[in-house]
Amino acid sequence: MAVKVIVGPPVTTINHGSTFLVSEFDGSITDASDQGFYSRDTRYISRYQLYIDGKPWTLLNSGAVAYFASRTYLVNPKVLAESGAIAAGTVGLVLGRTVGEAIHEDIDIKNYSTERARFNLELLIRHDFADIFEVRAKTFTRRGHIETEWTGNDQRLITRYANGDFHRALMLSFEKCDSKAQYGNGRIHFTMDLAPGAAWHACWKYEIQEGGDIRRAPVGCAHECEYTGAASTLTKWKQATTQITTSNEEWYRLYRQSVEDMAALRLAADDQHQEELLAAAGVPWFVSVFGRDSLIVSLQNMMVYPDFARGTLRRLADLQATDMDAYRDAEPGKMPHELRMGELAHFKRIPHTPYYGTADATILYIIAWHEAWKWLGDEALFSQYEPVVKKCLRWIDEYGDRDGDGFQEYQTRSDQGYENMAWKDAGDAVLYPDGSLVKGPKALCGLQGYVFDAKRRAAEAADHFGDPGLAATLRQEAADLQQRFEERFWCEDLGYYAYALDGEKKRVKTIASNAGHLLWSGIVRQDRAERVVRRLREPDMWSGWGIRTLSERHPAYNPFSYQNGSVWPHDNGLIAMGFKRYGFGEEAAMIARDISEAGKYFLLNRLPELYAGIERGPGTFPVQYLGANVPQAWAAGSVFHLLRAILGLDADASKKRLYVDPLLPAWLPDLTLRQLRVGKATLDLRFWREGTVTRHEVLAVEGEVRVEARGASGTNE
Repeated sequence: MAVKVIVGPPVTTINHGSTFLVSEFDGSITDASDQGFYSRDTRYISRYQLYIDGKPWTLLNSGAVAYFASRTYLVNPKVLAESGAIAAGTVGLVLGRTVGEAIHEDIDIKNYSTERARFNLELLIRHDFADIFEVRAKTFTRRGHIETEWTGNDQRLITRYANGDFHRALMLSFEKCDSKAQYGNGRIHFTMDLAPGAAWHACWKYEIQEGGDIRRAPVGCAHECEYTGAASTLTKWKQATTQITTSNEEWYRLYRQSVEDMAALRLAADDQHQEELLAAAGVPWFVSVFGRDSLIVSLQNMMVYPDFARGTLRRLADLQATDMDAYRDAEPGKMPHELRMGELAHFKRIPHTPYYGTADATILYIIAWHEAWKWLGDEALFSQYEPVVKKCLRWIDEYGDRDGDGFQEYQTRSDQGYENMAWKDAGDAVLYPDGSLVKGPKALCGLQGYVFDAKRRAAEAADHFGDPGLAATLRQEAADLQQRFEERFWCEDLGYYAYALDGEKKRVKTIASNAGHLLWSGIVRQDRAERVVRRLREPDMWSGWGIRTLSERHPAYNPFSYQNGSVWPHDNGLIAMGFKRYGFGEEAAMIARDISEAGKYFLLNRLPELYAGIERGPGTFPVQYLGANVPQAWAAGSVFHLLRAILGLDADASKKRLYVDPLLPAWLPDLTLRQLRVGKATLDLRFWREGTVTRHEVLAVEGEVRVEARGASGTNE
């Protein structure tokens, strides 16, 4: 008899916008952990525990009922009270939580025994107001001071933190309680006296004060979470996004959860443009604006919610660097890596105000801008950011190419800067074949591919804007880059491209997944594409749960590491797009199968940021990476890239065209897209297999768009 294995993080996480809570399954928040209630990079609750007469309640079951709500079922242990013993399991407690800008918590207690139950309900709560950077690094230093004020008449506990002009506060109010709260010795107490069958209810609201701004808790109780504002926006989100139907239930669940994860990670571009959205990178560590992540998520979402690009392009344009700033690794025209709002950023003790330590976000901005035009067909959007893109192009040539050799290199100028500035940004992620760290400046192969793609896209834009001279220049620069790249990066002995050129311009002949991104960008020479695909499909790279970040044969390989042997879904999604681009549709579908079959093991069919790169075999299952962000935006978005690769979808909204090149695998014999947007039009498309041939038909169209079938694109200009 088969046993169903469920893989997932050992915590419960709920979130909404920039606010999130991470707790134990029983609802508690433990000391010496990174759990807590956070908002905008500050931890407001660092310890939380419910007691019955000094003893913790016993967990029965718990779970997130939506990305913004959870429910926990607890019962009492045996209690020896002064009024008599309370047998274990005779008093039930349901803890409901709903997150909005702050938290609404409901406590529902019922006496299921035939005897009267008298006891104390106690809440232990602590606040450290720690900056999320210190929580993650486990190096918390107390700087300011904390004051607590209890007002019994108002039934409110206010805890304030102040450090100079940095002020935060958490206001805890007790409403609709069937008895009064008392406060003493750092705990909230309720005296309970429940007749047999009697119930007790309380609403506890946790509200945040940031300077002069107050962030309110949801009004409704947790059992009404489906009627909250978050639930309403989720419903509208689903109505606005592309939906699917398919006979493959696992793929349907994976897709549906990815759509909900995108909803969970939405941020407004700014206070003036609440309707324009971009994606936070992930919970818990990256609930903020991230250049690279938000741009890649925009690209992933073109077939699901192309408007993600609007908020992303706007917010990053507002943050585009104008001056040199070595501490923040800023240079004119450069796009930011990460923006933070906690105490350390406030006092500029970290460079994330924002920090510009990214070598690829500026290039990806051009790619996302052009792709958004292809799917949205919005001329105003296209022209609005043309000046921003020109600054990006100047940065590529003047600062991205540090030594003038025609390649992109990176190296930090900051004493707090990142060693690595591409998507593999761990300090140990760029290695020589012997396992030693590569010396910089580092010219990673993928960066060259991104520039090749960006310049060809910018050339098409220049033609559109009536500047054929610039278009010709950009196309020539891209062609010259491709020629230089093939000469310097191709390693005939490996049948593969070098991972990077080091600071001495020597090839780094490490086999890593990065070369797969070269197929996505289109820089790979057509006659070499098959060798790259074949190398990625060898067992040392292809784990069976996806393509590994680093070859199993490498001395530094560790399947449980962050980026030296693990599997990242978004990495696989981009590689699948590259496979499809060069005509390897069957291989792209194989990647999709691996990722989707891994996804069915994860709790809620929710893909984590990464998981272990262990080999798949009989009786195995994917293994959680401890500390992975869940939900995580580009992990969820990888599902959309995988589906787009299978269906061969490309849009040209300005010409009112949708191009398809479907190749459904046997495990996905049918699929229907509903409400797919191309420009101002929407359409429903059905795909199905007849033998080994994939057919398609248009079921419905609103607006003007034409569907055209075409073969896999693989030629390069």
